[in-house]
This record gives sequence, C-alpha cells and structure tokens, in this order.
Amino acid sequence: MPEAPSTTTSHSLTNAQQSRARTGVAGLDNVLGGGLPSGHLYLVEGTPGAGKTTLGLQFLLEGRARGEKGLYVTLSETAAELGIVAQSHGWSLDGIELYELVTEEGLSASAEQSILYPAEVELGETTRDVMAAVTRLSPTRVVFDSLSEMRLLAQDPLRYRRQILALKHFFASRECTVLMLDDMSSQGGDLQLHSIAHGVLGLDQATGDYGPVRRHLRIVKMRGVRYRGGEHDVHLDTGGLQVFPRLIAAEHRTDFEAATATTGTPALDLLLGGGLARGSNTLFIGPSGVGKTTTAMSAVVAALQRGEKASYYLFDEGIGTLLHRCRSLGLPVEEFIANGQLEVLPLDPAEMSPGQFSNMVRLAVQEREASLIVIDSLNAYLQAMPGAKFLLLQMHELLSFLNQQGVVTLLVLGQHGIIGDVRSDLDLSYLSDAIVLFRFFEARGSLLKAVSVVKSRTNRHELSIREFRLGSRGVEVGPALTDFEGVLSGVPTYRGGIPLLGDESPIART
Repeated sequence: MPEAPSTTTSHSLTNAQQSRARTGVAGLDNVLGGGLPSGHLYLVEGTPGAGKTTLGLQFLLEGRARGEKGLYVTLSETAAELGIVAQSHGWSLDGIELYELVTEEGLSASAEQSILYPAEVELGETTRDVMAAVTRLSPTRVVFDSLSEMRLLAQDPLRYRRQILALKHFFASRECTVLMLDDMSSQGGDLQLHSIAHGVLGLDQATGDYGPVRRHLRIVKMRGVRYRGGEHDVHLDTGGLQVFPRLIAAEHRTDFEAATATTGTPALDLLLGGGLARGSNTLFIGPSGVGKTTTAMSAVVAALQRGEKASYYLFDEGIGTLLHRCRSLGLPVEEFIANGQLEVLPLDPAEMSPGQFSNMVRLAVQEREASLIVIDSLNAYLQAMPGAKFLLLQMHELLSFLNQQGVVTLLVLGQHGIIGDVRSDLDLSYLSDAIVLFRFFEARGSLLKAVSVVKSRTNRHELSIREFRLGSRGVEVGPALTDFEGVLSGVPTYRGGIPLLGDESPIART
C-alpha cells in the first residue's frame, strides 16, 4: 500500500487530522482511508460509461445528507438528462443546484461572434460563469462535468492549463471540494491535469467475449494520503456505484485459538489426523459425482450442530438440487437456513467479479461471524477470472485472510474425466493446507468410491486409502483398504481381501 511521504516538519498532518469529504461510496472511502481530503480539486477520469457522472452525483448526495450545499456544473449534459440519470437510481436531486453552462440560447446562431478569436472569448466567459455561480451559491461541494468541453474551447494547452489553474485557486479560496470529470477524449491522455489536481481517480471498463462489462477503479495519485493501491472492482447498477476494495490479508490479522473441528464423520477425522484445523483450508478434489459436495455439506452440518455459523458459496448447481440431495441423505440443512446459521448463496460466475466475491466472503466472516466457509466449486469460480494466474493470486490473498481469521475453509475442485487419466483445470496444491483425494474404483462388478488424504500441513494424517460412500446415514467411510494398488495413477486395482461397506456377511465377501 502506498504511503504518504514522511516529513519531520511540525505542521505535517496525519490522515486522522485531515478533514475528509465522504464520497457517498463506502468502498471508495475505504480505499481512501476515510474519504477525500476536503478543500481540494480532484480529477476523475474515465471513458464514457465508466460511471463518472454517477460518482459525481453520489458525491453531491452525500454532501446533502451531511447538510452541505452542492453544485453540479455541466457543459456536456442538460439538467433534464441528469434528472433522468438520478431517477434511474431512485434519487432525488432536490437541494442540489444544477448549472448549465451551455444552454439552448448559447448554442443559437445569434449568440455567435466573429470579431474576436472564439476560444479567447468563450473560454474566458465559461470560467467567469463558473466563478460567478460558485460565488452566488457558496457550495461546499462542486462537480464539474466535463473538462473535454473546456479543452475544446481552449484549443491551446497553455490557455487550457492556465484556466484550470485559475479555477483551482478560486475553489481553494472558497474551501470547495471539487470533482472535475474528464472523459479522456484527448489523444494520449492529458497528464497536465495530473500535476494540477490534488488527486486523480481512474475509472475504466472492459468488455470480454462473454458476460457483463467489468469496471475497475484505481487511485492514480493522492497527495498526503495513505490509500490502498491497485485495481478495485466496481459494480454499477440501480442504486449507484459500488467499489469493492482489493483484499489485503495483512490488514486483517487476528489472534485465534488453535483447535480441530470434526467433519461429522469419525473415520474421515482419523484420515485427516483429527479433523479440520481452524485457520486452515482443505481442498476436496476428484471427478464429478464422487461425493465432494456432499462431504463438504456434511462437515457444514456438523459445524452448525455445534452452534457455529457457515456460508456456502454455490457456483455449480442450483440451491434446489443441493437441498433435495441433503434431504435424501438425512442432512438437516433447511432448518439451519431458516434460523440464519447457514447461508447458501447460489452465484453466477459470469456476473460475479473477483473483488465482489472477496468482499462478500470478508463480510460473512467479519459481520456474520461465519466460522466455516465453503467454495463449491473452483472450476466455476475460475470463469469469473481473466486467467488461472489471477485466480491463484486472488485465492492466495483470500485464503490467507480466512486462515488469519481462524476460519475452516473447504474448497471443492472437480477434475475432468471419471476414471483413467483424470486432470484438473489448475493446480491449487501449494495453496492448500490439506488435500482430500476422491476416486472411483471397480470391484465385484460395481462402481465404488475411495478417499485418501495426500497432504496436511497441520495434522499428522493417515496415508491409507479408505472406501467411501453416500448412504441413508450420510457420509460413510470404511476401514483402510490395504490391498489397493494404482489409486493415485487413476486406475485403481482392488484385490478384494478387505471387506467393503456393502458386504453384509463373510459369504458375500468371498
């Protein structure tokens, strides 16, 4: 995280001493460490549609809620158009002054002059009109939309810079906090404004081959303020902009008591060396249909029965299918959903941004006090990412955060194929504290399942392979099958000396 330049002078200000103007966007205030330092000019730049106008309106509405007077100066949109934008979000602009610099009269043929150089007259008049409006209304917050029109009027970089500097000093003398919106229409970007502005906020949007537009925000510059750097996901919908600050695990360190939680299946606890360690994550990996989700839900029910809270993020299947499966296996999930101990959230990976998901998980832990988190599955979650590299970086930060909070995290990863050469979309083995491997195998003309633990950083786990099945009593794990060969190669061979879970008598075992 970038730090403010250190200084030893007696008049230096810390973040806490600076007066802040809340932006009306909670996530942005979090990124800025409390809001924008008051009384300065800020540049908000981004392509059309990135959310600049919405951010400007939220900034003024926040000021109105705090009893501050706001002024929206527009060269690019009419007051009627701004009203439509506000209505689309359910906002009323009552109490906010809207000032149109370019009216229908100003655009008429009779208003044109040809004796003097147009840029000199029009730019000067525009600047004077802005100053006159501010003097008359005495606003605390001003939004200027947009600078591209002033740039066109200036026609010369020096004249344009001089006018912006004049406005900056004028606003500073009036103790106004100003947002100047720029649609980045100038070729190659306009870095002159970066040096003039006290801070620069960049909004951008990207359109992929499929799915919604993805928006991001980053703080390009902010004088004298510690802020969270990097890109932060932005969601623009009815109700305005939402900013999801980039998760930094180091900011959320907590102390917790080391302990082990049962999975609800004693034999599986033995495999894991005692159960699931708090402050660790466990990866359930195996082919589709082998029982990973049901095993995870069984561990969730065990936690709920202990009085804990859990959050289950479902990317693959519908909640109806999951609940039907739990009912058939005798897992009482619905009663815990009803009393609020469990939240099952079906998510669309095409619509969910990584930052939005991380923020959702963080709130579940810090506000709901969830002690168990399940992500099912990482295959679908991967689709929300621009690539496997970014998924690994995102998961590293998210898992570090969860581990530092003492949370038990279960990750479900499906593999391609059923038998033989089974492959994964990505390798999460180095991020996982424990890995539980599920496999199909054939014995006595039946398709059976096996489970083993291949890694654990926290417990001394068994190295054996056990039979595994889902029955009317939920998850069942049998004794160690010592006469297995080739399980890890993907083609298990069972010699048949150890009784299987389905064997009912010695005769049946022969």
